[in-house]
Amino acid sequence: MTPIRTEPTEPTTRPAFAVISGEQVQRTLQGREKQLVELIESTYRLHGTGDSVNPPSYFLRFPDRPASRIIALPASLGGQVRVDGLKWISSFPANVTAGIPRASAVLILNDHDTGYPFACLESSIISATRTAASAALAADWLSRGGLRPLRVGFFGTGLIARYIHTFLAGTGWSFDEIGVHDVSADSAAGFRCYLEQSGTAGRISVHDSAEELVRVSDLVVFATVAGEPHVGDLSWFAHNPLVLHVSLRDLAPEILLASANIVDDVEHCLQANTSPHLAEQFTGGRDFLTGTLDDVMSDRVTVPRDRPVVFSPFGLGVLDLAVGKWIYDEVERSGELQVVDNFFHELRRYGPADGSP
Repeated sequence: MTPIRTEPTEPTTRPAFAVISGEQVQRTLQGREKQLVELIESTYRLHGTGDSVNPPSYFLRFPDRPASRIIALPASLGGQVRVDGLKWISSFPANVTAGIPRASAVLILNDHDTGYPFACLESSIISATRTAASAALAADWLSRGGLRPLRVGFFGTGLIARYIHTFLAGTGWSFDEIGVHDVSADSAAGFRCYLEQSGTAGRISVHDSAEELVRVSDLVVFATVAGEPHVGDLSWFAHNPLVLHVSLRDLAPEILLASANIVDDVEHCLQANTSPHLAEQFTGGRDFLTGTLDDVMSDRVTVPRDRPVVFSPFGLGVLDLAVGKWIYDEVERSGELQVVDNFFHELRRYGPADGSP
């Protein structure tokens, strides 16, 4: 007996696929710093409730290019967002000498119900945005109940540092002094020029030494491409600054062991030889961790004031999904969504309706 064919010959709704360019991404995000920090905060809280899936990132490394890597960050976000997806982001430090950014990325968004990918977004801007928004959020929450930092120091002056400064300024921060240090004098000079053009209030100082920068800063931003710890003198931090350890591998374990340590996600941060991971290997435990940023925001953890406070965010894929889906919704609402016609072609389970091959 020939089985009865019950499936439709055509899908009820043909899945659509859109491509959102970097220009569209940037235009959509421009000037929305406060709204985006709120979005990141709500995403951290959602992740804290367990309404997300954020498996370990996968690192693709190359024997012939040991300084380079490509990272896959799969994730799923629940709540009202209800989206799955993957960020695929490369880091090729040699790009900088060629005059192009170190990182490039795409973000794929998958439909919650069918699993079909429905959008591909340029994502280096999204990645920088969610990193900067996370840093600004942490700076706010981790300085509550104490003196607001008035002197910020940027160690590393690339794109991420620029985005972090933009988000700090865009969420109401102002500083009496902004310090700058980079191993490249040209990069430090370029960042100073950016700060001057941005209309930043306060004195701008370029520091020849990292030690000098750290010692005079109440808020220290590490945004380097360091692959292993290069700052190990605890006396630099004797004034108990707030440290945004965004690049994750700058600080020696001894610095973390003498500090209050806040991470975005424990399991994610303690991997891939990050400074917190090295501290875990050094001590054989995790007692040096104070808690997560969500713990602080939910009053489960009180931030101490008698030692340096270090925020080490590994960077969660759910944050990229939240920002990416928000951009998609905004672009769709504007009527500027660029859909690729017939991107999905083979949509009949049994082939053509007449049964021919």
